[in-house]
Amino acid sequence: MDEKRFVVALFGLSVAVVAGYIAYRFIAALTVAVFLYYSTRRFYYRLERFRLPARVRAVVSLSLIGIPLIGLLSATVVLLVVEARRVIERYPIGETLDGEAEWFEGLLDLSELTLDGLIAAYRAGEFDPLIQFLAEHASLLTNTITGFLLNLLITVVVTYYLLLDGSKFHDWLVAFDDQAIVREYLEAADAEMEAVLYGNLLNVIAISVIAVTTYTGYNLVAPAGAQVPYPALAGALTGIASLIPVIGMKIVYLPLAAATATPAVMGGDLDLLVYVGGFLLVAVVVVDTIPDIVLRPYFSGKTTHVGLLMLAYIFGPVVFGFHGLFLAPIVLVLALTFADTALPRLLGAEPEDPNVADARVPPGQRRLDEF
Repeated sequence: MDEKRFVVALFGLSVAVVAGYIAYRFIAALTVAVFLYYSTRRFYYRLERFRLPARVRAVVSLSLIGIPLIGLLSATVVLLVVEARRVIERYPIGETLDGEAEWFEGLLDLSELTLDGLIAAYRAGEFDPLIQFLAEHASLLTNTITGFLLNLLITVVVTYYLLLDGSKFHDWLVAFDDQAIVREYLEAADAEMEAVLYGNLLNVIAISVIAVTTYTGYNLVAPAGAQVPYPALAGALTGIASLIPVIGMKIVYLPLAAATATPAVMGGDLDLLVYVGGFLLVAVVVVDTIPDIVLRPYFSGKTTHVGLLMLAYIFGPVVFGFHGLFLAPIVLVLALTFADTALPRLLGAEPEDPNVADARVPPGQRRLDEF
């Protein structure tokens, strides 16, 4: 290698190291972007039948995923605020707080949550303890909010341009092809990645529909004192929680059962606990167990082993943090696809002829001349 090529190679290596460091710093946003890309890509291409421009199709695809998710999170926050206020008014929580929570005690005397009521409370100085608390923790709050918005912006931008230029990136990688190994590996990994990650989205939608239907049907049978609050919202959150390994939907329907049983216990109507027990039984069987057995194998991919995929969902958040929930399945698919397609070729194995492979007799099946 001459000096010029060495300098160019050294410069390219330096750029790759810097780019890798930047990607590592924003690995969570990039991982979620890849998940959203494969979750929306199939819908993005199906919009071609309407002859929409590529940019419009990308915006529509992202909007159908992002806007409902943002609306769901916003509704959750609003309902949490409303329910927290009801609990504060009903139970003497303020008396159990120490003196350092003056900002919280001031919120107990707030007027109704209307624009006029909030303006009157501000003029009366009821927000002063809260404003002081926010001022003392302004640096932490600012870093948290700006970090979240920055990662959200990166996720949206990367997903948008992956939808537009993903095929160009694929063609660039294929340019380094060597005896069709790269092409074969990329095509297999791309297809399996879409099957697994798009399957996650379908699994969330299917479980959300099942949970909403189950919770609503339970409310039609249960008396008023034992009904599930906000069944539609709870069902949607149950579908999203299905992405979390091991505990999954339990983090929604178990607290939901506790919230349903609390008024009955506090009011002395212990007979209503029978309905709560029935709700738990239905949630475990209909919402949790049956979909996990029936739906997950269909949504787990074409070749990826279901057990290995489940272990990836378990180990991912433990090793990488929350974004490991999306990163670990991606790493697993890339590794298994490499071991199945590229590795045998690199070790000298010849690719199988599809016609010969189809002609082979499966184990345990007899030939016609054996009879």
